[in-house]
Amino acid sequence: MGGRRKQYEELAGEPLLLHALRPFLEHPAITGIVVALPPGDAESPPPWLAALDRRLILTAGGMTRGDSVRAALERVPEDADVVLIHDAARPLVSLAVIDRCIHVAAGGVGAVAAWPETDTVKEVDDSGRIVATRDRRRLWRAQTPQAFPRGMIVQAYRSAEVEGYVATDDAALVERYGGTVLVVEGAADNIKITRPEDLALAEALLAQRS
Repeated sequence: MGGRRKQYEELAGEPLLLHALRPFLEHPAITGIVVALPPGDAESPPPWLAALDRRLILTAGGMTRGDSVRAALERVPEDADVVLIHDAARPLVSLAVIDRCIHVAAGGVGAVAAWPETDTVKEVDDSGRIVATRDRRRLWRAQTPQAFPRGMIVQAYRSAEVEGYVATDDAALVERYGGTVLVVEGAADNIKITRPEDLALAEALLAQRS
């Protein structure tokens, strides 16, 4: 995104972060939301965010995604049963996907929203030579939210901090430290905004919904 802060990019006239938050605010099982922000923004948040909902807790994130999640987890109340972790760059998550993740995690395991891979996936070496063609029937594209029993995800992050281990998503940490994680059905339109053209796609998907 050219160094721009994606969470504040506008989608249909509203910040991406607002779109990402709204389904969680509307879900009846969600009792609190911790938003990890760049440190300067946490000290002086955008007025629309500061006044959005009394359930919001704003906290300073870190240099990496993992640092930000760890900081947010420390603000989650100890009596929380299930924690969901979601990217602000996924503005189109639905109540149904959130519900499926909560339902599975409430059973004591991790849950990752994901979508079946439809492309042929090639594994290559450093020179670009194909070394394997993966069976796409066993491949899923991980999305967010990812949901876990609170104790499970907090312990995984604390163990990773001690070990200095860095993972690309939260499920990978839980897997590394012996937790069980299940895939649950995500949605094809639960896209992540990575490039400017993704905003145009998200606009089209929003228009299609309405």
